[in-house]
Amino acid sequence: MSDKKNLLNGKTNINDDIALSLSGIGMRFNLSTEKVDSVKEYFIKLMKHELKFDEFWALRDISFDVKKGERVGILGLNGAGKSTLMKVIAGVFRPTEGTVYKEGVLAPMIELGAGFDMQYTGKENIYLYGAVLGYSRKFMDEKIDEIIEFTELKNFIDVPLKNYSSGMKARLGFAIATIVKPDILILDEVLSVGDAKFRKKSEKKLLDMMDTGTTVLFVSHNIEQVKRICNKALILEHGKLVTYGDVEEVVARYEEMIK
Repeated sequence: MSDKKNLLNGKTNINDDIALSLSGIGMRFNLSTEKVDSVKEYFIKLMKHELKFDEFWALRDISFDVKKGERVGILGLNGAGKSTLMKVIAGVFRPTEGTVYKEGVLAPMIELGAGFDMQYTGKENIYLYGAVLGYSRKFMDEKIDEIIEFTELKNFIDVPLKNYSSGMKARLGFAIATIVKPDILILDEVLSVGDAKFRKKSEKKLLDMMDTGTTVLFVSHNIEQVKRICNKALILEHGKLVTYGDVEEVVARYEEMIK
């Protein structure tokens, strides 16, 4: 319990069935209002205190817990803060305020190509992404054929990723992230890319993973897909948490919001 206390700056009421806990998360960005034509000019203005910034809070006072094995749909209009929240949870962004507690291995698919090297082949990127997730070369050797088979990219697996379409990159990333069976899986609009056949196949894989207890955070504009996959949901609006609870109730409220 001491490790949990350290991560949460003294918050100790974390039950053993909690996979993810956010407390008072805020994410502030400073947007420069000055036109700067070069790095040199930027630093000159910075040293002279001539740069002016607009303070923008992408997230403010976000708190919620996710139990192990729950599937949470993240809903909100464009600009609501969904992707920023996922990046904070994944550790890409350090929050301006608040704390994040995560239990176990987290595999984020927060944007196409994240964690990939576009100059490497598909096969090389499988090992690279596996290493990023903390898995050994030996483990990836054992899984490589299964990953390639799932992607249906056998004829392109030795081609550099820079020549892949967005759908092909999505297939590769999804196959790697799900083959390693993480404790927490973050999917940000990933299932909206690619052909209908692969989307259906990916959705089935997700549902199979959920049966084994994987916790899922799922960002999507497809409400029916959220209802099929998730048992909980939350709504973000202008960086604030509007509601969090049973997926049917939250989706009904979201549908009223977007009418």
